[in-house]
Amino acid sequence: MAEGVQGIEAFIAAMPKAELHVHHVGSASPRVVAELAARHAGHSRVPADPQALAEYFTFTDFAHFIEVYLSVVDLIRDAEDVRALTYGVAQDMARQNIRYAELTVTPYSSVSRGIPDVAFMEAIEDARLSAEKDLGVVLRWCFDIPGEAGLASAEETARLALDLAPEGLVSFGLGGPEIGVPRPQFKPYFDRARAAGLHSVPHAGESTGPETVWDAIRVLGAERIGHGTQSVKDPALVDYLGEHRIPLEVCPTSNLATRVVERIEDHPVRQMVDAGLLVTINSDDPPMFGTDLNTEYAVAAKLLGLDEAGVAALARGAVEASFLDAAGKRRLTGEIDAHLAAWPTA
Repeated sequence: MAEGVQGIEAFIAAMPKAELHVHHVGSASPRVVAELAARHAGHSRVPADPQALAEYFTFTDFAHFIEVYLSVVDLIRDAEDVRALTYGVAQDMARQNIRYAELTVTPYSSVSRGIPDVAFMEAIEDARLSAEKDLGVVLRWCFDIPGEAGLASAEETARLALDLAPEGLVSFGLGGPEIGVPRPQFKPYFDRARAAGLHSVPHAGESTGPETVWDAIRVLGAERIGHGTQSVKDPALVDYLGEHRIPLEVCPTSNLATRVVERIEDHPVRQMVDAGLLVTINSDDPPMFGTDLNTEYAVAAKLLGLDEAGVAALARGAVEASFLDAAGKRRLTGEIDAHLAAWPTA
């Protein structure tokens, strides 16, 4: 991998970027999580010490990750918490030169815990508008169904997405565990969301096999696949993803942290790229996995043997796969190209 005179990591850090698979609560920084834990001391097992959070965020498997994730969700008690969390996420993104992000939000989790639905929408929208004005970070929302909460959560998520749709909402998703949560049962809710003009972006093929990705495409009308890690096990699926240019939202460190892959060297991103698939690089739940988007690009660059031009190509792919408007795509792609052109090389 060509390092360049300033190094590939410096190039990545300064590069304008888009991120398509990153979770709202899962992006809360250790500082914010610790502050919330201290505020709600006695009512949560989440440590109020930022250093202790690193140990707390060490997962034995995907089920354990979901358990810990939900304990952090429990810390979000009111609209003020929601607004502070959202704006804090945007601040962290700005520090990484992330210009555009589609943030996966699970409104059911907060509304079911007592936050009024309208107040929740107002909080995320206020943070979104402030982030764009103050930080130059454009945020859009994907409202996702927490699969572990069943069809009641799907019905409520659809209601929130369709009846109270905030201006920044662009897509409809499905998260949580895949094992024991078949995709087809959510078809009616995706049908309604798609009919209302929302894009379909379910998680699939992360902790289960290629059949889950097929279900996401054939039953839920997926336009992008969240993770899709196991897709490479089915050559016919790989061919289909490539032919129809369906992007994969790849999150390498997340897959390692949740034991989806045993070693980072085992990650199938190389097979995906070699097969000509549209791969985007993302951080998923960055503080929980001890990472950020810059780190994920560095991991991908190492796994793929990329120089600066190769990294810039990955970044352009994320813009292409995004739901940003055409003018915004041209603008952000132009910024990436300008960054590459101006970067000194050896």
